[in-house]
Amino acid sequence: MFTQPAPTLEPDFATTRPNRETLRRAYLLMRTADELARLYEENKAVTARYVHATARGHEAIQLAAAFHLTPHDYAAPYYRDDALLLGLGVAPYELMLQLMAKRDDPFSGGRTYYSHPSLRRPGQPTIPHQSSATGMQAIPATGVAHGIKYLEGQGLAPKGSGTPAATPPVPPVVLCSIGDGAMTEGEVAEALQMAVLHQLPIIYLVQDNDWGISATSREMRAMDAYEFAAGFKGLQRLQFDGADFLASYAGMQQATEYVRLRHGPVLVHAKCPLLGHHTSGVRREWYRGDNLAQHTLQDPLPRFHQQLLELGFEEADLEELGRQARATVLADYERALAAPNPDPATFADHEFAPPAVTEETGERSPTGADKALMVDAALHAVDDILREFPEALFYGQDVGGELGGVFREAALLAKKYGDARVFNTPIQEAYIVGSTAGMSAVGAKAIVEIQFADYIWPGLNQLVEELSKSCYLSNGKFPVQSLIRVPVGAYGGGGPYHSGSVESTLLTIRGIKVVYPSNAADMKGLLRAAFLDPNPVVLLEHKGLYWSKVPGTEDAKTVEPAAGYAIPLGKAAVAQEADATKLRNGETCVVITYGMGVHWAKTASKQFPGQVEVLDLRTLNPLDWEAVQAAVRRHGKALVLTEEPLLNSFAESLAGRIQRHCFRQLDAPVFTLGAANLPAIALNVELEKQMLPSPEKVAAALQELLGY
Repeated sequence: MFTQPAPTLEPDFATTRPNRETLRRAYLLMRTADELARLYEENKAVTARYVHATARGHEAIQLAAAFHLTPHDYAAPYYRDDALLLGLGVAPYELMLQLMAKRDDPFSGGRTYYSHPSLRRPGQPTIPHQSSATGMQAIPATGVAHGIKYLEGQGLAPKGSGTPAATPPVPPVVLCSIGDGAMTEGEVAEALQMAVLHQLPIIYLVQDNDWGISATSREMRAMDAYEFAAGFKGLQRLQFDGADFLASYAGMQQATEYVRLRHGPVLVHAKCPLLGHHTSGVRREWYRGDNLAQHTLQDPLPRFHQQLLELGFEEADLEELGRQARATVLADYERALAAPNPDPATFADHEFAPPAVTEETGERSPTGADKALMVDAALHAVDDILREFPEALFYGQDVGGELGGVFREAALLAKKYGDARVFNTPIQEAYIVGSTAGMSAVGAKAIVEIQFADYIWPGLNQLVEELSKSCYLSNGKFPVQSLIRVPVGAYGGGGPYHSGSVESTLLTIRGIKVVYPSNAADMKGLLRAAFLDPNPVVLLEHKGLYWSKVPGTEDAKTVEPAAGYAIPLGKAAVAQEADATKLRNGETCVVITYGMGVHWAKTASKQFPGQVEVLDLRTLNPLDWEAVQAAVRRHGKALVLTEEPLLNSFAESLAGRIQRHCFRQLDAPVFTLGAANLPAIALNVELEKQMLPSPEKVAAALQELLGY
C-alpha cells in the first residue's frame, strides 16, 4: 500500500556519462533509426501499404531508456518506439517483417501494425502484448508492475522472457512509454492512481512532441504531463530534453535506479521534436507548415554527432558507423521483401490458448456433504484457489477489508489471506479489468470483480482492446489468464443500475469466454475451471440465485462439491429430462436456456409433466453447439429463453442458427422469449415483473409450442 516516498528527484546530468562503447552503439542505432525512416519514405509505395510511424526526433530518449533495461525487466512501448526496440536488441529485419506483415514477424506473425511489439525471448526484456498504445497501455503496464510487487511480496519470481522463473539479479522495473497526447485519457489517470496508491515499480516515459495527429498541444491540453503528474502524491517526476542523448541517458539512469530501489513510481517528461509523419497515412506536409523547420533545429542526430566529436570521436569513425547502418538497413529491406507471407490457412490460429480443464474432475456430490447456497459455493471456490495457488489474488470494489463484497461473496477472505492478496480498488472498472492483462504476463493470476453488471461498461475498452486480442495478435505468446466475476440479473426492485443482463454485448467480443452457472455445484466447478483457463473468462453470476430466496429457485441450492471440483467450459447439461414415452410419441420440446431461465423453465414445466427437457447451456462461449443440436433433433420443438431484452440478443442469434442447421428436424418454428425491448429495468417491482420473463410467461410459450 502507500508508503512515504523518498525526496523528489532532481535531474543531475553531470554525474552520469555512458562509456565509449555505449556511446558508439547509441550513435550506430540512432543512425539506423534514421535510415529506417529514410528508406520507408523513399519506398513508400511498398512500405506504406500498411500504416506505420517512426521514431524520427525521439531517438535519443528512446535509446537512453532501452539501454537501462535488463532482460528481467518489462517494457510497454508505444507505436513510435522503433528506436527503443532497436535499443532492446530487435533487428531492423525483424521490424521490417512486421512492417510488411510477413509470416516471420516475431511479434505477431503478420497480424498487427509496425512497432506494435509483443516479445518473450531470452536475453531481452519482456514486452507483453498491448493495443495501439494511445493511453490504454498504461493500465496493463501498471498491472505488470502490480503483479511484480505482489509476487515479490509472496516470495515468488515473475515469469520473464521465456525462461523458467528465477530470482532476477536486480529488482525488475516496468517501462511504460506513452505520447503526451495520450496522457489526457481517463484510463491513464486510473493507472497513475494505482501506481501511487500501491507504490509500484514503474516508469512512465512521456515523449512530448507537442502534436497529436493534426492537433497541437494548445488544443489538446491545459497542462503538460509533468504538470499533470504533480497532482499524484507519491509519483516522482523528472523532466529533461529528450532530444539530448547525454541528458536522457543520465535522467533515465536516475529513474531506473530510483524504481529498482523500490522507492516508488516515476514519471519522466521528455520533450522531443516530431520530424517524421505522425503516421505514414497522415502526411506532415498537409498541416505542419513552418513548424517542421522549427522542430528540425532540435534534431537529436546532429546534436549527438557534435557531442561525440567534442568527446573525442573522429568524424571518419562516425561516418563509418553511418555507412554500416545504411548497409544493414538496405540489406535487411531486401531480405524482408523476399520473406514469405503468412499461410492463409493459419488465419484462425490462437483465438484461444488450449484449455486447462478438458473433463469433469473431482467429486460433485460428496457423501455426507451439506447443500450450499450458490453464493457460498463461489466463496468456497475462491477460498480453495487462494489456499492452493500462491500466485492467485482477488480484488475489486469492496471485496477486501471487513465487507467482503456487497453480496458477502468474499467474506473474511481479506482477513484470512491478507490485504496484499484480497483488496479493495478505487472505483476504476477499467483498471480492474485491464490490470489483469499485466498480471497475467508476469505469472500472477487475478480474480477480479465488477460490482454490478451495469458498471462493466467503463471496463469494456480494456476487455476488448487489451484482453481479448492479446492471444491472437501475439501469435499465442500472451494469452491473458483473467477471471472477471460479474453479478447480473434482476429481481426484487434492483432498479436500472443494479439489474442489467449483459451477455449479448459480451458475446460480440471474440477472444473471451463467457460462463453463466445456474446452481451452486456448477458455480463451484465452473469458477475453478475459469480460473485455471489460460484465457480471459467473464463469469456471470445471477444475484437472484445467490441465496435461493426467489420463489422457484430452490434448486439453485445443491450439495456442495469437494474442493478441486472442476467442469470443463463449453459443456451444457440437461437440467431436466423429458419422459421417454412422451418423447417417443412426439409430445415433447426442449427449453434452451441458462441462469435464471433454468428455474423459470423448470417451474413452468410442472404444467406439462414429462413434456419439457431443460438444457442448461452453462457456458455461452464456447457454446456446446453439439448438445444444442442433439436436443433440438431429439424433440423437434425448441424454445430459447433469456432474461435479456430479446431484440438482437444472443437468444435470437442462437434461434436463427438452430433454424438454419436443424430445419429438417423441426416440427415448429424455434420460439424465443426474453425481457421487453427496453433500455433499462424499472425500479418499481410491478413494472419489473411486466418487463421480465416469468414462469407464467414461459408456460404460455410452452403451451403454444407444444400445441403447434
